Amino acid sequence: MNPTSARASRSVRARAVSAAAAVVVTALGAVGLVSCDTGNDDTGGPTFSERPTAPDTAGFSGELPSSVASSAAEVVESARASASSAAASASAREAERKASIGAEIERSRQAAQDALKGVQGRGNALAEVAMTGKPRADTGGVLTVVVTITNRTAEEASYAVQVDFLDPSGKVVETQFVGAEDLEPGERKQPLVISRQPPEPVLTPRLTKAQRY
Repeated sequence: MNPTSARASRSVRARAVSAAAAVVVTALGAVGLVSCDTGNDDTGGPTFSERPTAPDTAGFSGELPSSVASSAAEVVESARASASSAAASASAREAERKASIGAEIERSRQAAQDALKGVQGRGNALAEVAMTGKPRADTGGVLTVVVTITNRTAEEASYAVQVDFLDPSGKVVETQFVGAEDLEPGERKQPLVISRQPPEPVLTPRLTKAQRY
């Protein structure tokens, strides 16, 4: 190749390289403008895609994560335990209340029995004591008597009452004691006397003694 042809070939190659470089620079500039918009409308907030990508649900089982499910189970179990504990506590309190009432009734019965020991005749308070029966339909067939004790004196007083249950022949088959302590003047109490005998034969209650002390 002669010198003139060589120079012409190098000139063509140089122009081709320059054109390619210009294309690359232009492309890079366009990318920079898209990714780093510095226009006056830029508020600094995040940019969003016009077509958001849907979440990948391939691994979603429809069940709570094990840690959440475990916590929920613990809460339910704790609630059940609390409810059970509250029920047991209420039952225990009711049992204690009934036991306390039973103990008080027995103490009062024993006090009345002791007060009547040695009392001659029918006592000094028959006029202050009355007795009525409760319908058997209301007591499950059990013979129950309401003893009404009223302090008709001007001073505080206690009372002891003896009730006998008689069979059809007039024989005493059961004796019960009941009382009322520290009644103020005019105060009234109505303790119950319950027979422990079977419904048959039918018994008749009798106010045998009433003592004020």
